[in-house]
Amino acid sequence: MAEPSFRQDPPRSQPNYGRSIVSVALVLFLLGFFGMVVLQARQLVAMLKEEINLIVEINDIATLEEKTALQTHLESSAFLKPESLRYISKEEGIQLLRDDFGEDFLEAGLPNPLHDVYVFNVKAQFMHPDSMTSIRTGLMKNWYSVSDVYYQQGLIETLAKNLRRIGWVSLGISLFFIFVAFVLIHNTIRLALYSNRFIIKTQELVGASWEFISKPFLRRSVWNGVFSGLLGIALLNVLLWVAQQEIPELKELHDWPSILFLFGILIAIGVLITWSSTYYVVNKYLKMRVDDLY
Repeated sequence: MAEPSFRQDPPRSQPNYGRSIVSVALVLFLLGFFGMVVLQARQLVAMLKEEINLIVEINDIATLEEKTALQTHLESSAFLKPESLRYISKEEGIQLLRDDFGEDFLEAGLPNPLHDVYVFNVKAQFMHPDSMTSIRTGLMKNWYSVSDVYYQQGLIETLAKNLRRIGWVSLGISLFFIFVAFVLIHNTIRLALYSNRFIIKTQELVGASWEFISKPFLRRSVWNGVFSGLLGIALLNVLLWVAQQEIPELKELHDWPSILFLFGILIAIGVLITWSSTYYVVNKYLKMRVDDLY
């Protein structure tokens, strides 16, 4: 028997989608706010990492050609932060110490105990104990003109340990937020569709398939999820603008590719949760007996 013909539009008795959209948007805003804090914190840590100096000490017997070759090697290295390499001679070094400690830092006649050095910063992705050890070992093994390589090893290890902790804590809090978001949004959608439970059941009783009945509600849920995500993103942008007015330095911490990725994730979460909740609620009403709808 041919399936009865129904319009593929949502029923005339529309659920109260306005409240559910606002509720979803607020939950996504809170989730996005936490994600933004995590991104800003990671960017700040990356900037701090790239401020740590790595000092390459040169042997006194190194020739000008050897120093030039070493400089060329460092400038072409993947780990070097662009435009951070600088050469400090032993004479410049002793002058810097005199400026800091006074003219009597060295007694007259004593030799200069310092060495010529190259000082540079390392890109953030290389700033962890294993990579730094590899950089130090490679320079000392392959370049006889290098006397030693110095960096704040304890600080780097502390940063790496704290980043791991931040990562696990962030993951736990994110999962908690997503769970709370799902519960709140599911309950909101369930209440929004409550007024349509009889229409849903009536369509089933006259022969409409479950897929046919669910389709208009699921289609609407996708658009509601997108709109909620965009509304949550708009609220986040307003918050970012206000924060930048109060703290202009925050502009330096913005990693727009990561922020845009976060915005995409928020829209995806909004669509996923609204769609899955709508699917569950509609099918729940379809499975119920007529007497249970009252």
